[in-house]
Amino acid sequence: MRRRLYFLLPNVKHAKQVYHQLLLSHIEERYIHALAREGITLGDLPEATVMEKSDARHGLGLGLIVGGLTGALAGVVALMFPPSGLAMNLSVILAMSVIGAIMGLWISGMIASDVPNTHLKEFTKEIENGKILLIVDVPKEQVQTVTRKVKKLHPEADMRGRDPTIPAFP
Repeated sequence: MRRRLYFLLPNVKHAKQVYHQLLLSHIEERYIHALAREGITLGDLPEATVMEKSDARHGLGLGLIVGGLTGALAGVVALMFPPSGLAMNLSVILAMSVIGAIMGLWISGMIASDVPNTHLKEFTKEIENGKILLIVDVPKEQVQTVTRKVKKLHPEADMRGRDPTIPAFP
């Protein structure tokens, strides 16, 4: 299980220093992402993906559940009022649930990928003012060690909290 840490840094130079320190602390590059306002070149810093920038994970989960339930309801209605000449059984509910879940995933994923991540709302003003946000996913048992090391070696790094858990899938 990993925890997500947020470090706000004054500029790209400081963000790169913290990034390299995190790499030396055995945090893999795939678990470190930088977010900056449009127009700021991050250089070798790994840029935040759509999954970090948007509410895509939340939207996909919600779409899966709502779509599946809607499909199941449509299957029940089809069983109660079958079209003439067609024999229906309970597999209709399962098939409609799967179709609904797939449609829900697709539609909500497209919508949610354009919705800004609600966890990053508190950083919006600072990012727009030119600061760099480092999003770091560390193993639960290393949270204190990494936080202390970054604060000690980089006092300009503003530790701005953490998410209690992150999804198990990347």
